[in-house]
Amino acid sequence: MIRPSVLLFALVMSAPALYRYVTDELDISQVLVRFLIAVPIAAVLLAGLRFVTAGYGRTEESGTPAQPTPGGSEAESPL
Repeated sequence: MIRPSVLLFALVMSAPALYRYVTDELDISQVLVRFLIAVPIAAVLLAGLRFVTAGYGRTEESGTPAQPTPGGSEAESPL
């Protein structure tokens, strides 16, 4: 399934061709071909971006692991 972000990015990439269609400089078939070429390029670029930024939101275990002491916890005091 193609993600909506890929289609939006492909539309942005092919926006100059769409503008040239509006000003009657290009045929609709050329605009569609340019959009269809932009879709796999946008998919690869966004997949690369997702791969690079995948680890930025993750954090390691919070806090530091506790090291056991031989006599028990330091909070316990002998009476």
